[in-house]
Amino acid sequence: MIKYYEDVLATLRDSVDSINEPTYECLVQQCVETIKNGGKIVASGLGKNVPICEKFVGTMNSMGLDARFLHTNTAVHGDLGIVRKNDLVLLLSKGGNTVETVMLAQYLKERRSRIWLLTFTEQCKSAEVVDEKLVLRLTNEGDEWDIMPNNSTSVYLILLQGVAIEIGRRMGITMEDFKVNHPGGGIGAKLRGETIWK
Repeated sequence: MIKYYEDVLATLRDSVDSINEPTYECLVQQCVETIKNGGKIVASGLGKNVPICEKFVGTMNSMGLDARFLHTNTAVHGDLGIVRKNDLVLLLSKGGNTVETVMLAQYLKERRSRIWLLTFTEQCKSAEVVDEKLVLRLTNEGDEWDIMPNNSTSVYLILLQGVAIEIGRRMGITMEDFKVNHPGGGIGAKLRGETIWK
C-alpha cells in the first residue's frame, strides 16, 4: 500500500520538475500585471478540474486578490460575461482536445482575451488556438487503468496554489490583509490571538 503513495509522489515530483521556469515566470508576472492593472484572474476547467480551479480562486480571494471561476461548459451559455478586457484566463485541460475547451479558447481569442493554457499535452487542438501555454509532463494517473483524473489534478492543485502564493508575495500581501478576509474558524481565532481548544 505504501508503494502506491511512493509512486504517486515520484510522479508528482517528475511533473513539477518538468515545469519550464522561464514560462512559469512569464505566467506569474502576467498574472501580477493583470491584477495591478485592475483586472482579475479567471480559472476555467471542467470535470475534476472544477474543484481545483475553485481552490485557486479561494486562495486568491482570501488574500484580497480578484479571481473568479468560469465553468468551461457554461461559459458559452452566457457566463463568458464575467471575462472583462483586462482579465487573464487560465484554461485547464489535461488533453487539450475537449470540444468545450477548444470552443472556449476560440471565443476568448476572438474577444482578444489574454489566455494561458495549462495542459499535459503539447500537441493538442487547444494549443493550436492559445499562444501562451504551460505544458507539464505526466507519466501516469496512478490508477489501475491510467485513466482517472488523479495525479493530473494533484499536479494542477500544487501548480495553482504555488501561482497564487507567488502572486500574493509579489503583490505585497501581508498577514493583516489576510486577517481581514478570514475572521472565522480556527484560523480566524488564531489570527485574533485567541486560545484554540484542542
